[in-house]
Formats: sequence, C-alpha cells, structure tokens
Amino acid sequence: MAKSNETQENQPKKKPNKVIPIILGIILLGGIIFGIKEYIYYGKHVDTDDAQIDGNISPVVARVGGYVDSIYFEENTHVNKDQVLVKIDDRDYKVRLEQAEAAVTGASANIGVSESQIYANAANSASAKAQVASNKARLDKVKKDYDRYANLVKDGSITQQQFDQAKADLEVAQANYRAAQDQFKAAQEQVGTTKSQLNVTHTGVSQKQVDVDYAKLQLSYTWVKAPSSGITSKKNVQVGQLVQAGQTLFSIVNDNSIYVTANFKETQLDKIRNGQKVNIEVDAYPEMKVEGEVYNFSPATGAKFSLLPPDNATGNFVKVVQRVPIKIKINASKEDLAKLRPGMSVNVSVRVKE
Repeated sequence: MAKSNETQENQPKKKPNKVIPIILGIILLGGIIFGIKEYIYYGKHVDTDDAQIDGNISPVVARVGGYVDSIYFEENTHVNKDQVLVKIDDRDYKVRLEQAEAAVTGASANIGVSESQIYANAANSASAKAQVASNKARLDKVKKDYDRYANLVKDGSITQQQFDQAKADLEVAQANYRAAQDQFKAAQEQVGTTKSQLNVTHTGVSQKQVDVDYAKLQLSYTWVKAPSSGITSKKNVQVGQLVQAGQTLFSIVNDNSIYVTANFKETQLDKIRNGQKVNIEVDAYPEMKVEGEVYNFSPATGAKFSLLPPDNATGNFVKVVQRVPIKIKINASKEDLAKLRPGMSVNVSVRVKE
C-alpha cells in the first residue's frame, strides 16, 4: 500500500490545457472587434438590399393604323433619336392628301370667281352712283324750272300747258332719281353679298388647308421614329402585321437614364438626406464598385402606389413597417453604365456621416 502511494507521488503531474482558453479568447476578441466595427459602420451608414437598377423606358406607339411595310432595326440593338425604325404602308394616306390638296385647289378657284364678281359689282355700283348724281342734278334743274313756271303761270307769262309740261318733267325726274337710287342700293347690296361669299370661300379654303395639313401629319406618322436614343426591347411587330393607332410596337431603354431605386424602411429615413454619397454593389458584377448620391424621395410609400393599397381602417390592424422608394443617381463611367440593366438587384449603403 505504501509502495502504491509512493508510485503515484513519483508520476509527473499533467499540465493544464491552455489551447482552448486561447482559442476562446481569440474568438471573443474577434467578436468584440467585429461588433465595434459593425457599430461604427452602422453609425455612419444606412444599408438596404431592397434595391434595383431602374431606367427610363419609352414605349414606341403607332400613331396611325395600317399594315407594316418595313422594319429597319433588330431587337436589343442601339438606335438614335429620330431614326426611322418602322414604315407603315402609306398609300391610303397619300390618296387622302391628294384629295385634300384637290379640295384646296377647287376652293381657291372659287375665290377667283368671287373676286371677279366683286369687281363687276363694284363697277356696277360706281355706274349706278354716277347715274344717281346725274339724275339728282337733272331733278334740281327741273324743280327750279317748275318753281319758276309756277310763278309765271300766275302772272300769265306762260300758258297752263307749259306749266303742266314742267310739272310732268318734274315727276319724271323724281321717278328717274328714285329709280337710280334703288339701282345704286341694289348694286351695293350685291357687292356686300359677293364680299360675304368671298369671306365664306376664304374660310372654306382655310378649312381645306387645315385638312391638307392634317393629311400631311397623318402621312408623316407612317414613318415610326425613335423618340430617344437607346436600346430597343420587347419588339412586338412584324412585316405585314396590321397595327392600330395607339398600339405599342416596342420599347426603348433610354441612354444615360440608369439610376437606382432603393426601398428604405420608414425607420431609416431620419438620417438620409438629398446629396449624400452612396456605395452601390451590383449582384451581377461583385467586383464592380459604383458610387452614387441620393437624388430625391418618393412622395408616398410603395404600398400606397400598389394595385390594392391597404386599408387599415377595416378589420384587425397589424402594424407593418413601410418602405419608401428613394431615387439614387449613379456616378460611373460609360463602360460601367453600359453593363447595367433595369431590374438588376443591388445593395446600397448611404453614407450618412463622413
């Protein structure tokens, strides 16, 4: 028994294992450092992964109906503003333009006829006016003779037959004067009538010219042009297809219109301001680092613009944190912008403190 105890005392004591405490210490220290870094980071940044690339997309719509005659572009290719992309059969519109131009020519010819009538009626009016003046002078002379004869017949200087003749001459002169006045009045009315007709004809010509302008405009719409420079997409037209006015033929993603729409929680908006710098990470290109800046805020939450906006006044109410879309400008090279496509997912980090 004593020998056994002596043997145990002679055995070397086991050293305590220091590896595990060291590992735990390193992990704890790393966790503290990570926590401090995260605390410092989120004190200066506001992040969200609910963000995507957006861009201005212009739908190209047919403004007139007809059969598609030619297509001058390929889908997913770049086009320039005002470049002709689709040609609609224009034969019907050319015929309408010719009809409108013929109507203008006919109306213009009527103007010439009306003007000739005005000149003729004006000449008749001048002649009738001269006749009135002549008959008035004749009437004045005959009236003076009648007045003089009236006194002479009382003195017996002239016979009653001479006085009756003077009276008859006065009546004839008065009748002729009234007739000349009536003729002059009729000539003036005819001039007024032809002038009114001329005004109506001018109005008709103006209306016909409007029809010509409208026909030219409709004819120009048979050439479908690009509303802006960009890349074509969603081509929905083929040669020979019958298209209607208002039908969307394809879309164009406009050049230099790429931006980011980031949906931040309403509880994150307190620190975000216009003009703050933003770090953008594109899921499709992890190595590409893009910077931007806060441009503006949506006037309402995304829920308010949804197809069926929530009505919290009905049923049981459950509070849900809403998100507000924020537009972020992208500051990048043309090469980087060319890689971005609307709809791509991105992560954004707003630097609220430098």
